[in-house]
Amino acid sequence: MAASGGNKAVVAALAANLAIAVFKFVAWLLTQSSSMLAEAIHSVADSGNQVLLLIGGKRSTRQASPEHPFGFGRERYIYAFIVSIILFSVGGLFALYEAFQKFKDPHGIDGPWWWVPVAVLVGAIIAEGLSFRTAIHESNQVRGTTGWVKFVRRAKAPELPVILLEDLGALVGLFFALLGVGLTLLTGNGIFDAAGTAMIGVLLVCIAIILAVETKSLLLGESASRENIARIEEAIRADGTEIIHLKTLHLGPEEILVAAKFGTRKGSTGEHIAAAIDATEARIRAAVPTATVIYLEPDIERTSEARQAPGTTEGAAQ
Repeated sequence: MAASGGNKAVVAALAANLAIAVFKFVAWLLTQSSSMLAEAIHSVADSGNQVLLLIGGKRSTRQASPEHPFGFGRERYIYAFIVSIILFSVGGLFALYEAFQKFKDPHGIDGPWWWVPVAVLVGAIIAEGLSFRTAIHESNQVRGTTGWVKFVRRAKAPELPVILLEDLGALVGLFFALLGVGLTLLTGNGIFDAAGTAMIGVLLVCIAIILAVETKSLLLGESASRENIARIEEAIRADGTEIIHLKTLHLGPEEILVAAKFGTRKGSTGEHIAAAIDATEARIRAAVPTATVIYLEPDIERTSEARQAPGTTEGAAQ
């Protein structure tokens, strides 16, 4: 997944959320609607999250150092995980707390500014819709025929899945807020405003948990995709080389470590083995350009029974 596409979606979402947050706070100050306050805090949290994604993307490009010989590609995963924590605590838990307070004192929305939250929410839905459209467009450039659920679960670059879920959550949350505010204006009963706030809180907590689970898997270290593993295996076997075992690991969204033990014939010279390793590395990099770190270990060719033994070849990625 290209970082530029993810950054474009992040910047679009950041611009939308900063503008929306200001209008939501104004609407809350004028009406004291808990749904508007929850949505305003939601937009602030989303804006902070997008800044964190941009910082993570920038820091991940640093050169490897003696202390971090494999580079800093996983910084993007770390910052994406922090995003899920912020969304859970600042967004979700605050909304639930605000809903609890409003349930205890469910006052309606009075005064001459009753129309302001409706206008702000409708405008916010339009702005978030445009941001969501950008995220969908950028995701379509890289997901191919992969379904949306599978794309979010299997994407190795975190930016687009995070923005997709955040924008989707923002749109649904805005409709919840509009429903709560609208019913409160129609009935004069603030319980609907409180209910809308609670639904926003539950929604944000659920999205935060999904993001945390998916990002945790990336932090632990995921293997390459099934497609890339198949390409690597094909590249190694192109000259008849036997794979004894193969392991892959994402050092970052666009960096894959490949470690393999391959069979050599008895009596092969060191010069022949070195040439075979160089040729195999070149084929792997040609097949999978993101295979940036490759370790190949020669061994004596195994028997056909050993080659078929369980666990000799790595399984596919999740």
